[in-house]
Amino acid sequence: MQSPTGGPKDSIPPGIVNEVPKNFTKNFTAKKIEIEFNEFVKLSNEYTEISISPAMDIPPVFKVKKENLEIEFKQELEANTTYSINFGKAIADVNESNILKNYSYVFSTGNEIDSLSISGKVINSLTKEKQKDVTVFILPVSQDSLFGKKKASVFNITDTAGTFKLSNLREDTYKLYALLEQGGDRIYNGQNEEIGFLQNPIKLTKDTSGIVLQVFKEYPNVLIVKDRSIEGDGRISLTFNRPIINPTINIIEPASIDQNKTVEFSLTRDSATIWIPELNFDSIDVVVNSAGKALDTVTLRRNKRDTYIKSLVASDNLSGSKIRPGSELILKLSSPIQSYQESQITLLEDSIPAKGYQIVKDPKSLRTYSLKYPWKLKKQYILKLAENAFTDVLGTKSKVYSKKFELDIDDNYGSISINVSVPDTTKTYLVQWLNERKEILKQNSIKKNTLLNYIRYPTAKYLIRVIYDDNDNGEWDTGNVKEGRQPEKTWNFDKTISLRPNWDLEENVVIPDP
Repeated sequence: MQSPTGGPKDSIPPGIVNEVPKNFTKNFTAKKIEIEFNEFVKLSNEYTEISISPAMDIPPVFKVKKENLEIEFKQELEANTTYSINFGKAIADVNESNILKNYSYVFSTGNEIDSLSISGKVINSLTKEKQKDVTVFILPVSQDSLFGKKKASVFNITDTAGTFKLSNLREDTYKLYALLEQGGDRIYNGQNEEIGFLQNPIKLTKDTSGIVLQVFKEYPNVLIVKDRSIEGDGRISLTFNRPIINPTINIIEPASIDQNKTVEFSLTRDSATIWIPELNFDSIDVVVNSAGKALDTVTLRRNKRDTYIKSLVASDNLSGSKIRPGSELILKLSSPIQSYQESQITLLEDSIPAKGYQIVKDPKSLRTYSLKYPWKLKKQYILKLAENAFTDVLGTKSKVYSKKFELDIDDNYGSISINVSVPDTTKTYLVQWLNERKEILKQNSIKKNTLLNYIRYPTAKYLIRVIYDDNDNGEWDTGNVKEGRQPEKTWNFDKTISLRPNWDLEENVVIPDP
């Protein structure tokens, strides 16, 4: 006999059965409120999730017993005042912890209930994706406390469509914020949280809708090295809390090491790797600079008994065992290269040594080389690196490397020509070619109407995003809420582009005014 499975998992939040006094009661005089649910409930994080507007000097007491929630007031209520108790995500059922989001109990001690509202949606400032579970709140201009310790009492949490609605508001002038937070305290705690804000305060005299808030993560004002380590192969890794403009690194102690170091910064300029020929120091002091100005100094220490296993490994750009038509074979070594021996590098075509291929060093990388050759269909290629083919700046020799591959067929690729029209030739626009995961495959900076060609990309779906590069620095810049600066604006082409096998497509993209 098979045991019963118990049925599908309960995913429905608790529902309201009765409220005493009723929600939206006027001329409220009760000392407590009783709310009955259709199942056993519990309160979670009541001190951070539940808010009362206007705030009370002595907060009420919340008691849960089975299906019932009791709210008992411990101070006199103000006359002719609309009160709103917002439970955020505090109420959930006992069995499955299904949350009843954004439940509010509203009442007035006078003849009228404040009834104005603000509604809209929250999106990501760069991707324009809808953002759920974002806390949207208002603060009266007279007591804007975003950077203080007093949390907002009027708030709403966005749904799966990114929408919000703040209800039962009184006439006033408000600042509006959206916070994708970590701590749940409705206070902006800095750059680890995402923030969005309306540029100008709202003077609320009627219902206001259609608000769009765009959340972003700020760059910290002060750069620090947030992580540092000496890796097992002897390289030094540094990670920064934000990208650096025109970065450089100096070793100030032992100073004699500085001239022999090799440094590589990541493409995003938020991390660096340092290679040093000999690690015979007890400690090393490293200075991180931006445009020649020192930003942070860190010390790394090592034990004299520490040992390092240095190795030089090659990787390539092949997709499985295929090389894309019209492309070069790219070799990337694990550390900067001092020299290579061309006699130790062999390319075989159908087991016969190929002739006429070229090995070219990438002028922008200390670790990257390309192998250029007119690849042919239905030929089997083998690239062989004999031992010691490459030598890095530390004197480490490469190991034996062998890779079999063949030229892929054009049927697996497509191309597209995109006619891009710009709205203002005095401005700069960054046109980004993205895959479905919204990873940047190529970026072009343009100032005028331009034909962009994307040649031989795998048959798949692609997207186009445009950044309005206001400061002409070639990258998207985030905002700063304290300075009242919004992120650089972006625009997504509303059409998904599907590349088909062996097709050459054309598309017109008209960039709108921001």
